[in-house]
Amino acid sequence: MIRIFIFFLLSLILTNCSLNEDSKIWNKKNKIKADKNIKIIFDEKKIVYKELNNNVNLNLSKIDIKNRILDDKNNFGVQNYSGKLKKIKNYKFSKFKYKNKIDFTPLFLKDGIIFFDSKGSIIRFDNNQKIIWKKNYYSKFEKKNNPKLSFALYKKKIIVSDNLSNIFMINLENGNLIWKKKNDYPFNSEIKTVDDRFFVIDLKNVLRCFFIEDGSECWNYETEKALTITNAKNSLFTFENAVYFINNLGDLTAVDTSTGNLLWQLPTQSSDIINITYNFKNSKLVSEGESIFFSNNKNEFYSIDLKNGAINWINNISSSLTPILIKDFIITVSDNGYLFVVDKERGNIIKIKDIYKIYKDKQRKKIKPIGFSISQDKIYLTNNDGKLIILELKTGNVLKVEKISQNILSKPFLYNNYLFIIKNGAVVQYE
Repeated sequence: MIRIFIFFLLSLILTNCSLNEDSKIWNKKNKIKADKNIKIIFDEKKIVYKELNNNVNLNLSKIDIKNRILDDKNNFGVQNYSGKLKKIKNYKFSKFKYKNKIDFTPLFLKDGIIFFDSKGSIIRFDNNQKIIWKKNYYSKFEKKNNPKLSFALYKKKIIVSDNLSNIFMINLENGNLIWKKKNDYPFNSEIKTVDDRFFVIDLKNVLRCFFIEDGSECWNYETEKALTITNAKNSLFTFENAVYFINNLGDLTAVDTSTGNLLWQLPTQSSDIINITYNFKNSKLVSEGESIFFSNNKNEFYSIDLKNGAINWINNISSSLTPILIKDFIITVSDNGYLFVVDKERGNIIKIKDIYKIYKDKQRKKIKPIGFSISQDKIYLTNNDGKLIILELKTGNVLKVEKISQNILSKPFLYNNYLFIIKNGAVVQYE
């Protein structure tokens, strides 16, 4: 009920503002004009894109290059990678039985990686693919249900959550169990830590706060429940004394990390979304400065004020992939294979590039992007056909297409001047 009231109030405010030419939101200085290269087909609720400003190239001078796979605000930016794309290692594990995309993230260490197999065994590999330890804390019944794990590193410990309602903590050095707890519902998000506690979202759209020391719950914050269960992960990030999260109904919420008290909430969808929740997908939340950026597969890309939840701008881009911020730009890829360069401040589309024109029309209808990462001069995009497309960052031109897998694979990860991709049965490392 509160959600519907807030959405109604927000709609009323935005409607009134749009009628006022002097409004701060809709004045001529900040107004985002409809681009002639985007055509909206209302009866099908789809957007048809056309290439825009093909001759415009990105200015990559003084670009900030990072070397991390984890970030409290999910702002990964440009990662260091030379781009030879020479396969050098395979970290092997027993194959998963499902056929959907792999949306898991290994735990990357300076001296190896940590991942899991189809039965939920957690495996620590060294840099030579040698198994340092392998541990499993699941019952026979749970192993048959193919646990899907998420990791967070805290000092010399690993926090784990899964889709079977478990949370537990193990020792990084030997994999020994420190504690294990059971939740009422499965977990469906990444894990974030702040001070002595960590945060994770369950399938009932409840943000839960747990103490790291023993896994006891410190508080929880409930948002509106969906009528159906989605396969898409929810996203959250932390900044200063707040945790920000979005549920599978599109409600963006900020709460205090210590008390769980509501700071603000912004519903981005009407109540009709409840009927199509299974197909509704948000991208991961990304934050920089005083703004939050995210998009969804319903033709909406948002910039939201971090402090109060006000909408800075919205543009018509349909994407469930995590956007990447570079200097004054946002880079994203639409669900139908178009590369977008967007002005971070006002949301204006600077460039549109058709990546999937390398496919024939019949093929293209079946191809979906999985995820992408950006190095100092290239974009690496994986697709559901098992291919990796390499683009020149400056121009957006396709440089190379590499076949990685015959079936499912993950987004590409760049870390410590290496590229990693998970395919079914192995984490593949490239130099």
